[in-house]
Amino acid sequence: TSSNLFSSKLQLSLSLSLSLSLIVPLPYHLISIPSRMSSEEAKVVVPRNFRLLEELERGEKGIGDGTVSYGMDDADDIYMQSWTGTILGPHNTAYEGKIFQLKLFCGKEYPESPPSVKFQTRINMACVNPDTGVVEPSLFPMLTNWRREYTMEDILVKLKKEMMTSHNRKLAQPPEGTEEARADPKGPAKCCVM
Repeated sequence: TSSNLFSSKLQLSLSLSLSLSLIVPLPYHLISIPSRMSSEEAKVVVPRNFRLLEELERGEKGIGDGTVSYGMDDADDIYMQSWTGTILGPHNTAYEGKIFQLKLFCGKEYPESPPSVKFQTRINMACVNPDTGVVEPSLFPMLTNWRREYTMEDILVKLKKEMMTSHNRKLAQPPEGTEEARADPKGPAKCCVM
């Protein structure tokens, strides 16, 4: 009967869907958890390298308005620890017309712990150590209150917004002759436009 035929097709379809889902993993944000599971059971944790691959893919696609970008510092870094970021100085600020290069280092605990962030380009900004270029976690709330779902892109966007705050936007910047980047032993980095 047509009812049995429909039932057989439905079972085959569900069986194929289940089989494919075991073979082709879905991005973590597409996985749905049944509501009857407790919050402890429902927590899906994406492994570090998958998360970093996802961030790399997003950076390579150039998502965003193009004023922040990021990419791997070294394509041979199998641990995906060393990254480079770029922020274009926002309009109507002391940073306008400047390109700021940053280094982000994702340790073994990333994304449970934030990456370390350091400006390679000299900059005057309240949350940045003027001698080392390190973004001080105690002065940059996003790093202090780090959450696993934050990304390197989020950090760059937040730093750009920080440049536009009233206490940073008019800070005098290093004179033009002192714009040399802080030394990087690895040399120039490959970057992905956002």
